[in-house]
Amino acid sequence: MDLKYQIEELISTGANDFEISKVIKEHIKNYLNSLDTIFTENQGKDFLVKHTKRIDQFLILIYKYTLRKFFGDYIPFVNQVPITLTAMGSFGREELCVYSDIDLMIVYKNIEGYNLEAIIESMLYLAWDSGLKLGHRVHKVDEIFEASNTDLTIKTAMLESRFLCGSNFLWMEIYKELIKIAKFDLKNFVQNKVKAHEKRRQQNPMSMEPDIKNSVGGLRDTNTILWLSKAILNISKTKDLVPKYISENEYKEYRIALEFLYRVRSALHLSAKKKQDTLNLEFIPDIANKLGFEDKKIKNAQQQLCEKTFAAMHTIDITCSIFIKKLVSSFHFDKKSIAKLRKNRIKPYIYKYDNLIVASRNKKPTTLLNIIKQCLLFDDKQIRFDISYIDYIRKSKFTKNNPPAMYKEFRKIFYNNYTYQIFNTLYKANLLKQLIKPIAHIKHQAQFDGYHKYPVDKHSLLGLYHLENIKESFIQALYDDLSGENKALIKLVILFHDIGKGRTGNHSEVGAKIFRVYAHKLEFSEEAIQMGNTLIKHHTHMSNVALREDIYSEDVVLAFITHIENPLILKLLYILTYCDINAVGTNIYTAFTSKLLKELYFLANEMFDKKELIGEAKRRIRKENTLKKNEEFINLPKTLQRKILSIVSNYFFIKHKPYEITKIAKIANDANPYEFEIENDAHLSISIIKSEDLNIGYLLGKLGFLDLINMEIFKLYDNKKYFKIDFNENVDQSDIPHIEELIKSSFDMNKKTTLCKPIIKENEIEIDFEHSNSVVKLTVNTKNQKGMMAYMMSVFDDEEIEVSTAKIQTIKNRARNLFLIEKKINLYENKDKLLELFITR
Repeated sequence: MDLKYQIEELISTGANDFEISKVIKEHIKNYLNSLDTIFTENQGKDFLVKHTKRIDQFLILIYKYTLRKFFGDYIPFVNQVPITLTAMGSFGREELCVYSDIDLMIVYKNIEGYNLEAIIESMLYLAWDSGLKLGHRVHKVDEIFEASNTDLTIKTAMLESRFLCGSNFLWMEIYKELIKIAKFDLKNFVQNKVKAHEKRRQQNPMSMEPDIKNSVGGLRDTNTILWLSKAILNISKTKDLVPKYISENEYKEYRIALEFLYRVRSALHLSAKKKQDTLNLEFIPDIANKLGFEDKKIKNAQQQLCEKTFAAMHTIDITCSIFIKKLVSSFHFDKKSIAKLRKNRIKPYIYKYDNLIVASRNKKPTTLLNIIKQCLLFDDKQIRFDISYIDYIRKSKFTKNNPPAMYKEFRKIFYNNYTYQIFNTLYKANLLKQLIKPIAHIKHQAQFDGYHKYPVDKHSLLGLYHLENIKESFIQALYDDLSGENKALIKLVILFHDIGKGRTGNHSEVGAKIFRVYAHKLEFSEEAIQMGNTLIKHHTHMSNVALREDIYSEDVVLAFITHIENPLILKLLYILTYCDINAVGTNIYTAFTSKLLKELYFLANEMFDKKELIGEAKRRIRKENTLKKNEEFINLPKTLQRKILSIVSNYFFIKHKPYEITKIAKIANDANPYEFEIENDAHLSISIIKSEDLNIGYLLGKLGFLDLINMEIFKLYDNKKYFKIDFNENVDQSDIPHIEELIKSSFDMNKKTTLCKPIIKENEIEIDFEHSNSVVKLTVNTKNQKGMMAYMMSVFDDEEIEVSTAKIQTIKNRARNLFLIEKKINLYENKDKLLELFITR
């Protein structure tokens, strides 16, 4: 049954206010529950208007019922009751969102004979009991003007007043007061409103989770236009500003953006089922669905929603800023500034005023090439660009494809000392994507990683800002020390480091390819392009290593610098990493992060002197990359894969093929306490993987009658070691059981055998304590002698020296042995004693 008739029926049966409010509340609840369905049919401003009108109906019904309750059958004509209900705020603009407060101003005229305050109080209680979320003000008509001057927000709300119901006679009096309010102290109102507008924008910058209402480019920006238009021009529709303040095309673009934000905000309220203006990530999937976005090959529905939202807010931000500048310029006019402007004229109609570049409205559009030449005049860190200048350059003329002269001039900007403000201005004017075409792909692109606070394009520009506002003196000194081309290069790299995001494949690899093409257009040297290519490929590497790995491990540092070809690239990567992390968001770059990055920089810089180790590490990484593509390796459990890649020895990876590494790892995984394998085809070969002590000196001593030609020892993982012992001959098959028993008995560390000291001259053995931070390298190059390795391994066991890697080879009767032994306390002090155990005097 229609609510109006239900109430009539209840009144006729003598129902009280509580019963009436229950019925109204039920209707309101049913209406709100139907909004999802209504939203699918009517979105944008149309949905808001329809919703506002529906709330109008509920309030009008409540007011009429209240009059009926007080007057009964003697109810006067509505115009004769000196009460008027006025909608304000979004309610007044007919833009009421689903869960927004219903701003209502009730105005009355105190006339004897009416119990007006009781009527108003009764009506308000009934509205609240019915579930309407009212934000209300009650004033006598002659109090409105005074009330408007108590608070800027109150005056603003009153400017949006809309007659809802009640006395039309009283509304005419109210309207006269509203006109008076709008014109009173107009200059002060406009200036305070602009200040409040700027403060709100500073407090609510654009982010990955924007406030659709209050952020830069949000609905509050559009509201400010209306408030100022109403106060200054007595215009209540933005359309009326065309064409004097904005062109038809600009207005059309603005309206499309505004319509989309209306849709997003309504969907956000419906999704959250409460007043919710921040576009949190948790609501995005449902909102994308409500707005009809569908997954596409490159971008899914959620990415499309966010990208379109950011684009709409960007349009509103720039358009509203231009609007406001034109509307309020006369209120900020200072005659003294004219002489100052003339004195600081840069070009006809272009002025520099307190480091602010301003363009006259009379300045006619020019070509983009001329704009670039103009920008080359600005090389000051303090320079800022007024919105009037952005309005001027965004009308620039250009061809679809940039001529070589454009790139030649644009290249020069990278050589300016300060470029951020120029690039940011070109970005706001939608010109940066014309000059750097790949930027169009990342413009307004969302980043759903829970880490980045800004879209990709904004993040990249902020990286440039932090390059020109370095807070750490050490990094600033590194940057100052760069050549002109390298300074220009790091700026281009910062702009391009995430250019590959949103494309198929690894974004760093893709970005490096795009960078190479564009850097050639800007005529950077091949050396600089190669460095930039490396920097973009590995732009996350330094932060990942510093924050996630043990930077005091020499192997970690070695692996790190294998991607970095020289100290100059390391320096550039350090600067890039600083800018990249700072551009993520506030308080991301901490003192702890700073300390780790600086420490890694110093450790890596020192490591460049150890060319032998770097060569090994590079070869290992190439082998690791091949291993990761190997099907057998891919099929291993992830935990075992990680264990394999954690093996310290570079030689282990360099020596073995992927299938051999996988095979050894599988055996090692099951070796408890040991596993061994004997091969006796072309020659005798013994493989042992063990997790407990092996008396290797005893084993080799017992096999001393055989000619040892090769032996390898590798420390694996989980305290397991791998031994591979090759002899120059095979044995009789009947000897294999004996060798098996010998291997088993070698796990008894008390076993001893008689060993002869080999002949090793002083110049045939060398020990390098500076080989690395963790191991000492001992090399022997001498005549091959039976039992030599058994003797040497026994010495290591007796002296409790841990061999992490060993390579023993016999070529042309010469033994070439290499041992990497772990550093331990007193090893250096006892080096002479150790050498004496080997050298024959």
